[in-house]
Amino acid sequence: MKYILISLSALFLFAGCSGKKYYEPEKTSSNIELNKESLGSNIKSINKIGATLNDHRVITKEGISSFELPKGFEFINLTNDGKIIATNYIDKILIGNEEKVVKDVVVAASVKDNKLALIYSNNTIELIDMNTNKTLFKEYSTLSLANDTRITNPYFMGNLILFPTLNGKVIIVSALNNESVKNIAVDPDNEFNNIISLNVIESTQTLIVASPNKIVSISPKEILSKSYDLRDIIVRDKDVYIATIDGQVIKLTANLEEVSKKKYKYAKIHALAFSDSLYAIESQGYLINISDDFNSDTVYKFSFDNEERMIAIGNRVYFGSKYITLP
Repeated sequence: MKYILISLSALFLFAGCSGKKYYEPEKTSSNIELNKESLGSNIKSINKIGATLNDHRVITKEGISSFELPKGFEFINLTNDGKIIATNYIDKILIGNEEKVVKDVVVAASVKDNKLALIYSNNTIELIDMNTNKTLFKEYSTLSLANDTRITNPYFMGNLILFPTLNGKVIIVSALNNESVKNIAVDPDNEFNNIISLNVIESTQTLIVASPNKIVSISPKEILSKSYDLRDIIVRDKDVYIATIDGQVIKLTANLEEVSKKKYKYAKIHALAFSDSLYAIESQGYLINISDDFNSDTVYKFSFDNEERMIAIGNRVYFGSKYITLP
């Protein structure tokens, strides 16, 4: 009887494995040059805008740095003048070459006009005058026990400072009087609800905020929201591009109206990237190039280990110890 049970278990296991579905394009093209170049080191950690390598160099929108972080520090942001901001996830942050002792574990930070905006791992936010080291504003929020790794940095927007919290809110602080002027609940109900993306569309003064489960558009006229299970999001010019867990790629307006979309059956999209047009990187080793009007696409073979850390910044895709530049 024991042997029958073992055989039945093996049969069910095989049936379960054989029933697993994967994205399989009808045809692929080889009409693309994807020269993989070496990073010289593996990616150690990533956030939405950059990465830290095992050899302590960093990847940002400027490319691969020659600058090396001190041991134990990891990249979190850039200042407006190009200085790297990093944290040791204990009691210090680094701004350029200057180490600063902090009161708790910093997970996100931004700097402007000698004001330092911090988000701590316990979901406290703080604004500090870097000249005097005086706290200008501080607020404690509900502790968030489960977070998506794509934690977003505070954002300086004119005379406002936007703090994207770890429990699905954006706290807006005036840089003139250092007081909270508005709290916006983006996604307060889901378990993983920290803000993963925060962008401003300058032409319409519209703020696009996303959690793993929701996108919110905040303009001077109105606040709009839509629910999506997000894999990735890019804001480019006036358009918002998203990839969802169920294999959809969708183009939205600033007020979240769906302009175009494509569904790739069984696709698991790792990241979106932009060169002259939109690309989606799919886990089974495909690079999908989608036309601007979404009427056509071209699928290329693109082999990589989908267990490796991957980040797309601009027209470059970094993965493991390599990167490609999209044409």
